[in-house]
Amino acid sequence: MSPGFLSVRTRLTLWHAAVLALIVCAFSASIFLFVRVKLFADVDAQLDRQILAIDRVYREEPGELRDLAPDWGLTLFEVSEHGKPLIATEAWEREGLARAPRDDNSQPLSWVAPGGGRYRVQTLSTPSYSIAAAIDEAPVRRTLGVLGLILAVGVPLAVALAISGGYFLAGRVLRPVGAIADKARRLTAESLGERLPVDNPRDEFGRLATVINDALSRMQDSFERLRRFTADASHELRTPLTAMRSVGEVAVQRSLDRTVPRDTVGRMLEQVDRLTRLVDSLLMLTRADSGATRPARETIDLRVLTGEAVDELRVLADEKQQSLVHHAPVAVFALGDAVLVRQALVNLIHNAIKYTPAGGTIRVEVATARPGEAQIEVRDSGPGIAAEHQGRVFERFYRVDPGRSRESGGVGLGLAIAQWAIEANGGRIELESEYGKGSSFRVLLPATRTSP
Repeated sequence: MSPGFLSVRTRLTLWHAAVLALIVCAFSASIFLFVRVKLFADVDAQLDRQILAIDRVYREEPGELRDLAPDWGLTLFEVSEHGKPLIATEAWEREGLARAPRDDNSQPLSWVAPGGGRYRVQTLSTPSYSIAAAIDEAPVRRTLGVLGLILAVGVPLAVALAISGGYFLAGRVLRPVGAIADKARRLTAESLGERLPVDNPRDEFGRLATVINDALSRMQDSFERLRRFTADASHELRTPLTAMRSVGEVAVQRSLDRTVPRDTVGRMLEQVDRLTRLVDSLLMLTRADSGATRPARETIDLRVLTGEAVDELRVLADEKQQSLVHHAPVAVFALGDAVLVRQALVNLIHNAIKYTPAGGTIRVEVATARPGEAQIEVRDSGPGIAAEHQGRVFERFYRVDPGRSRESGGVGLGLAIAQWAIEANGGRIELESEYGKGSSFRVLLPATRTSP
């Protein structure tokens, strides 16, 4: 079965068991080799002591060599002079140890007797005599066999315990993931306000749940804005359509009056113009949200740009007998998209003209705010904006005075478009207003000293 079809719990268990099996096998092999080396080192040390004891007795009391077997328990040795056996124990001859290989460097060697016995043999050679001794390896072999059996049984048992324990622990560790998955499976557009459980915000799963909760919060906010946007857009579209229908019905009822069609068509055209502006604004915001609009990066002469915007809207100010003042004593240059910045500026000035009463004043000033920033300020002498509304005036379809805005032809998207246009160029809009004392919209853009 491919690993991709296994659950995370199973894969964690198998990985845990495999790693533990390698560790246990390596540890068991190390223990076995260590014990083997230690046991044979003890046998060699014992064998070396026996040869030294036989050598001392041979040099000091040769006649007592035959007493070593019953008195000292040395049953496997042979003493030779000039290559001829001088004395050999009965067990030495019985096991045929005379045929065992001998190392002239006195290194112990293992040898298997014809009868199947295993012996450790060592030789001490001198010019006149040599001493050979042996020790039965059977006790060492039995000990190693028992140890090997214990390890052979213990390793699979340890791996089995690792698999079962790892599977249990993996289930405990992954339990929060299951809870998150179950909770996320039940989430819908109507239940985005619910959040995933976070048992420990410091561990990996807690951080994952926190990130998902943050994403849900953003999604909830987007859904709420989408719902509000859809409702507001529907309302804005319904108003001119209802007006057009009413005008059409009146025209049908008064079809005998020749002056009615001209007035009717005029009013319908007004509503069509309003619908057109609304659709254009919605299209611009939709393209902005989708990222389809990519602002250009060019040098803009703000003195020229603001002058053009003021000249474009001066006729609206003159109709309301307002004073529209343009003040730009020095040339100020900024980086951005001239079309978008001009659109934002027109929206701000138009908003000021719309809310400033007849005979009021609107000032458009260009200056350098601080190093690296260019400033355009649109200040009016209108009624101002109350503090509770200032944080929402840039929201789409939001109106401080819904009745007045709708009567004046506004759709509640001008400031939203202005904010997007300026922020898309790396700038920002700051609002200062005091209720009853006018408002000031300050546009700040990245400045440059280079003229276009």
